[in-house]
Amino acid sequence: MSGPSEISLKPRLLQLKCHFTWRLLEKDTDIEEIEERLNNQLTFLVTKNKYMVYNLLAYVMHLKRDYTKAIANLEEAEEMVKENSPDGLDRKYLVTYGNYAWVYYYLKRYEDSQSYIDKIDNINKQSTLSTNNSQDIAEIYGEQGWSLLKFCGQYYEKAKVCFEKVLELDPEDPEWNSGYATAVYRLEGFNGRRYPASQCRSLALLKRAVKLNPKDAVVKALLALKLQDLKRADEGRKYVEEALEQAPNLPYLLRYVAKFYRRAGLVDEALRVLKTAVDLMPTSGFLHHQIGLCYKQKMIISKKECKKVTFQNRQMHAEKIDELTKKAIFHFEKVLEYKKTFVYAYTDLANMYSEAKQYQKAEDTFKKVLTLTNLIDEEKQQIHLNYGRFEEYTNKSESEAIKHYKKGFQITEPNQDREGCEKGLKRLAERMIQRDHRDALGFGLLGFVYKNNGNTSQAIECYEKALKYDPYNEDYLSDLCDLKLMI
Repeated sequence: MSGPSEISLKPRLLQLKCHFTWRLLEKDTDIEEIEERLNNQLTFLVTKNKYMVYNLLAYVMHLKRDYTKAIANLEEAEEMVKENSPDGLDRKYLVTYGNYAWVYYYLKRYEDSQSYIDKIDNINKQSTLSTNNSQDIAEIYGEQGWSLLKFCGQYYEKAKVCFEKVLELDPEDPEWNSGYATAVYRLEGFNGRRYPASQCRSLALLKRAVKLNPKDAVVKALLALKLQDLKRADEGRKYVEEALEQAPNLPYLLRYVAKFYRRAGLVDEALRVLKTAVDLMPTSGFLHHQIGLCYKQKMIISKKECKKVTFQNRQMHAEKIDELTKKAIFHFEKVLEYKKTFVYAYTDLANMYSEAKQYQKAEDTFKKVLTLTNLIDEEKQQIHLNYGRFEEYTNKSESEAIKHYKKGFQITEPNQDREGCEKGLKRLAERMIQRDHRDALGFGLLGFVYKNNGNTSQAIECYEKALKYDPYNEDYLSDLCDLKLMI
């Protein structure tokens, strides 16, 4: 009888529940950055589930076509599980064995691939809690959820669904409760979204996660940040201090602690914490971004103070502002050196270049970020808002500002950036009308805003005024006809 072949293995491999079938797409992340981040987690995180990090790292090595390192990471994952289950029948082996099967398949070692498929089948048969269908097994859903969370922000919703499934099977598990709370927390803050307190589901979930897993300092920090979001910073401060006492040298904790301090106005305290963290993880783009934001905040404060001081002291303040601006630029540049796809760091850097009167660098940075592939709508919205402001206030180009504000406003995701684009369009429209009460473009812009917000009657009124002063404008006429048909 002939052995397994590429053709016979492929259908069975596609049925496995592991990183190779979870659609973790290379185009959605920065492979070099995620590799470094996972290696840092192996260095600093203390968790019984480190085998999950090794499994994901093995998959990343596959994406880099480095199968030697992929196998080495799978061996580490297997060894960690084996410490707790020497008989090899623990369900925690399932994802690791699935990854092994795929790696050996890509190496054309089909006998080895089949052997791991056989091991998976044996575990499923032996497991008294399994229904012979691996998708019903809690450990697989849990590991999939964590992998999706670590891979990229676009997968947060999928991660949440995985944790919901795993909690149906094992509702009291501390690790899965922490994962679910983290996923919901990140979704609530993803790309500038804002939720009223009544809709913040993560608060209760984070409290439950802290109760079930009081040793998880990172979850405590997330709870503190959520309380701060809800104007309950004093209550949040208690959790920050507890977390710091538990893990004073954990970079993943320190970055959230620093964020709490910065948002509380304790910028120097935030910088102190961040400098400790960046000494431990000098190539962390997230940490450099937070440091840059601190210097930016100090620069803004100094600019406000400068307006209040005497003329003689303004030179000293100007030098301080210049120094803080340069420090912010330095760290934002570091972010993009280590994390080339960090969209928000591009806009922060462009804005700081503008502050430093390095206008060409600012323009080039805005143009560069718009060339990044796989930008999601919310990221495009944020870029166009900031680019529009740059064109309006720095380049004094109303036409270019309108172009960017329109692009951001037409993305219908409701958040602060869309509101900013709307305000920009209204501001420019009203300015045009104030300069000339017969300005058709100003009325057309207002019509555009009202139309996209669903205010049909106001939009019709504005387009009629625009056509009064520009009667042959086909765009205004077309929009007006569309609106009247909606009545």
